[in-house]
Amino acid sequence: MHLTDEEKAMRDGRDGPAVAKAMDLLIRYGEALGAEGLVETRNVCGTVTATTPFMRDFAQEKGGLDAVFSEFNLDTAEVVPVPKVKAFSSHLQLGFDPHHPVEMGINEQTLQFYKRSEAAAARMGVQILNTCTPYQVGNVPTRGEHCAWMESSAVIYINSVLGARTNAEGRESTSAAMLTTRIPNWGFHLDEGRLGTQGVELDIPVQTVEDWGLLGYWMGHWVQDRVPVIHGITGAVPNLPRLKHFGAAASSSGGVEMYHIVGVTPEAGTLELAYGGKRPQEVRRYGARERQETLERINANGQDRQVDYVMLGCPHYTIEQIWEAAQLLEGRKVHENSALWIFTPRAIKEVATRNGYTQIIEAAGGKILTDSCSAMSRAVPPGTKVVALDSAKQAHYLPAILGLQAWFGTTEQCIEAACTGRWSAA
Repeated sequence: MHLTDEEKAMRDGRDGPAVAKAMDLLIRYGEALGAEGLVETRNVCGTVTATTPFMRDFAQEKGGLDAVFSEFNLDTAEVVPVPKVKAFSSHLQLGFDPHHPVEMGINEQTLQFYKRSEAAAARMGVQILNTCTPYQVGNVPTRGEHCAWMESSAVIYINSVLGARTNAEGRESTSAAMLTTRIPNWGFHLDEGRLGTQGVELDIPVQTVEDWGLLGYWMGHWVQDRVPVIHGITGAVPNLPRLKHFGAAASSSGGVEMYHIVGVTPEAGTLELAYGGKRPQEVRRYGARERQETLERINANGQDRQVDYVMLGCPHYTIEQIWEAAQLLEGRKVHENSALWIFTPRAIKEVATRNGYTQIIEAAGGKILTDSCSAMSRAVPPGTKVVALDSAKQAHYLPAILGLQAWFGTTEQCIEAACTGRWSAA
C-alpha cells in the first residue's frame, strides 16, 4: 500500500508509540481490503469509552485506561500512553444510560468506572455526544467530506442524505483514524463505489415514518450490500426522521451503506447521475403487496397482544419526534402493566426539557433516556415479554437479542399500546 512521507513518519514513531500503533493497524487493515493507500479524514465517529465489567477488570489488571485503549482500540497488547486526538472525533452511543443505572441494571462500581473513562475520553479531545445520530447534535459532514464513522444507521445517512464519504468502520479503525487523520481509501470513498447498481420503482406513495421504515426493510432484504436507486417519489420530500428510519431499516435487514433517491439525495439529481451512466443490474417494483408482506414479516413473531414495554428512539429520536410523542401523551397515563422508554441524545433531551416535553412524558409515566437503547444495553423493564416499536431496525434486532415478541407500527399505535397495555393495530 502506498504511503506518503507524512504517513511513513507516523508509522516510524515520529509522533509517539500510540500513533505508530495506529498507523500499523491502518496499514494492515488497508492491505487486507486491497486499498492502494490512505485518505485524509478530519471527521471521525467511534467508541472510545469503556462501559463493561470486563473492561473494568481488564483495566485493573493490565494498567488502567491506557491498557484498555491499547488492547481494544489499537489492537496491541503493549500498553502505550494515549495522546490527544488529531481529528475532530465524536463518541457514539454506549452500552447503558449512566443517568438511569437502575433501569439499565448497572451497579455503582461499573458506573463510576465508566465516569472515569468518559472523563479520560474528553481529555483526549473526543466530543462526548453519546448517540447513534451525531448528525443531529453538531457533527454534520459536508458533501464530499471524507469521514471515518461507525454505526450502520449513521453511515448510511451521511453517505446518502449528506453526500459525505465513509465506509462502515469499527472501534479499532476509527480509533486509529482519530490519532492519525487517516483511513483506508476504498469503497465509498471512491467515486465508482458510490454509483447505483439496483433499481427500486415505487408504485405507491411512501409518506409516513412507518412507510419509509417498511420500504427500507424490504429494500435491504433484497439488495443486501449493493447501492439501490429509488425512483418514483411523490408528494412531500422525506424529512430527517423518515430518512433516518429508512436507512436504519435498510442497513438492518441487509447491509446497505448508501442509497440514492432520484431528485432528493445530492448525488442523484437524475437517474443517469445515480447510475453513473450505466444500466442497473436489476430493477424491482415496490407496491401495496410488497408493503403488506414486509409488515407481516416484521411482525411475524408477534403473538400476544398484551404489551409490556414500548421503546421509541431507534435511531435516537429527533426533537420533532419527541414533540410528537408528547402531543400524543399529554393528559394520558401509561398503563400500569406497561412501560414507555424514549431514547434520544443528551443534547436533544435538554431541548425537550426546556420545551416542557420531558415533563409531559414523565407526567404520563414515561421516561426519556439517553446515550444508549435497549438493543445496546440489553436492558428492558423487568418481566418484559412483548414490546411495541416504531422502528423497523429495532423490531429486527430486539427479538433476536432478548427473545422478545415484537410489534412494529406507527408512533401513534405505539403510544396507544403504552396507554392501554395492548397492541390494537391490525
